[in-house]
Amino acid sequence: MLLEVLRETVAAVRDVLTDLDDWGPAGTRPGQYRSDLVADEAALEILSGAGLGVLSEESGLHDAERDLLAVIDPVDGSTNAARGLPWFATSICVLDARGPLAATVVNQASGVRYEAVRGMGATRDGNEIRPSPCTTLRRAFVGLSGYPRSYLGWRQYRALGAAALDLCAVADGRLDAFIDTVDVPGSGAHGCWDYLGAQLVCTEAGATITDLHGRDLVTRDPSVRRTPIAAGTRELFEEVVAARSGGSPALR
Repeated sequence: MLLEVLRETVAAVRDVLTDLDDWGPAGTRPGQYRSDLVADEAALEILSGAGLGVLSEESGLHDAERDLLAVIDPVDGSTNAARGLPWFATSICVLDARGPLAATVVNQASGVRYEAVRGMGATRDGNEIRPSPCTTLRRAFVGLSGYPRSYLGWRQYRALGAAALDLCAVADGRLDAFIDTVDVPGSGAHGCWDYLGAQLVCTEAGATITDLHGRDLVTRDPSVRRTPIAAGTRELFEEVVAARSGGSPALR
């Protein structure tokens, strides 16, 4: 079963992280930590051995000709991990010809596990999840990536530092919405490994998630960046998008 392969991969990453003494910068490229490298090596062994192609944030494309492609961020939130903040995850989404097929996002600090299979719903630690019923931004508790140039009208916010977990928190209602506030002209701040696993979790749970600019979130191109926005209800989602674009009634 595909989810069993993903669970085995997450467990292999957990094992190597448990034994890791140095969580600091790897000295390879900016923002890459030793945890990223050892986690990537452990994950590739399992995923490739199971016959999957792999697209990893840390090492790029492997066996891209295979029918199923596992898009993985071995340690999403690696800066949190390096600083001892317990909000970092391994995120994996398997794509087939139709798009996201199966996903797991696991907080490697707490063990909390999100899983989803296309058409079969989403779970947290085996229990079905649903998003928050919040419909208005002025009452919303939102997660941010980056920080906007002006107040967007939320009730409260948190910048937690691991997009995969932040988006899953929208899927299970702990956050009402997630807003990527980073402006990169013509592009975005997040690679597909940051959000695809959580995208399937959100979709299967009943939350709304898209790219701010209407582009397809599903990509196999490691150079592509997107601006994910998510909310538990369509009403809140539309208000968040309007606020992010500068036209929310909450700002008037």
